[in-house]
Order: sequence, then C-alpha cells, then structure tokens
Amino acid sequence: MLSRRRVLAGGLSALAPLTACTGALAIEGDGPGERLARAAQTQLGVTTDYESAYVALDYPGGDVPRETGVCADVLIRAFRDGLGIDLQQRLHEDMTADFAAYPALWGLEAPDPNIDHRRVPNLETWFDRQGARLWTGRSGGGDFPEPIQTGDLLAWRSDGGASHIAIATRGGDSPLILHNAGYGAMQHALWPMGLWRPAVGHYRWMGEA
Repeated sequence: MLSRRRVLAGGLSALAPLTACTGALAIEGDGPGERLARAAQTQLGVTTDYESAYVALDYPGGDVPRETGVCADVLIRAFRDGLGIDLQQRLHEDMTADFAAYPALWGLEAPDPNIDHRRVPNLETWFDRQGARLWTGRSGGGDFPEPIQTGDLLAWRSDGGASHIAIATRGGDSPLILHNAGYGAMQHALWPMGLWRPAVGHYRWMGEA
C-alpha cells in the first residue's frame, strides 16, 4: 500500500495543510454548476482525511468511506449527490465501449470499475468525450485562460506529473475552489495555487445532452 500522502488514484497531495480556508457559502441558482458546488460543500467537515489506496468497491454506486478519499472522490460525490450522475458507472461503460480512448498510464488491459473513475486523467478524458471541455493545455503557470464559473472543474499537474482536480464553488474575479489535496475536503481561494501547477484543464458540465 502506498503512503497516505502519495498518489495512487491520480490526486495530488499537498506538502502542508492550507490554513486560509472558508466554510460553506450560500450559492444561488439551480443550474448544474450551482448544484455541483452545493453538493461539494456538504463534504466540508465530513471528508477530513486523504487515502489513495486501491479499494474494491461496490458497482455501481461504490465509494470509499466518506470521511476519506482523494481529489477525484470530491467530484464523484458531488455528481452523485448534486446531479444523480454516477461517474463510476458512466466511466466504466464508456471505457468498456472504447478502452483505447483512455490514457494507458497504469498498465491495465481492461477497465477496472474499482479505480478508473478515481483517476484524474480518466475523468479529464471522459469530460472531454462528453463535450464538457473548455480548455486544455500546459500554461506553464497557474492561470486558466477562460473565465471561471461556479461548478467548473479545474485540473492541474505537478512538476513531477501528478494530477489534481477541484470544483469551483465561486466564479468571477475571486474564485473559490473545493478539493481534497491531502487533508480532507477544503475550500479556499484559487490564487495563489503554489504547488498546483501548471493548469492543464478546465471543464464545465452543462447537463445531459
């Protein structure tokens, strides 16, 4: 088993906890983004730990204990709780239909519903295939070129190639993000990102086609 501060499921753990965090805030509106953001905020104070070990899950609807998880689990729970969308099932079905479309980073020869949806590069690929991508690239810094809205999904790579993803719980000129970077679900200002660079992906779920 990997150390709890190392990466297995595709999340990027922090070197030290962030202290400038905010509690839940009121989010107006009932669009997909607002519903995602509200569902993500219910994880504050509940998901208080980080654990990246491989776990055998129920399918569909499988989850690790809610008090722990990785950055991807924040999204998985928000999609289930806020939108009724099971990313475990959706990714597994799409990977079963076209396994070659997904990154070949883990030496797998077939889809694995226990872990595939908990890996950020797979989530990025699925969102891209669903038409949710606004931007991808390697900016060399922390900047996202497109304006950020509530509920947007933001992805990064570390200098060592580890992946990380978060939900924007507030957009506009002073975005907030909610994620698990090693110390449970936390919400804080997007800037400065420090460890999380470069920015590599920006996605927006607009609802079912």
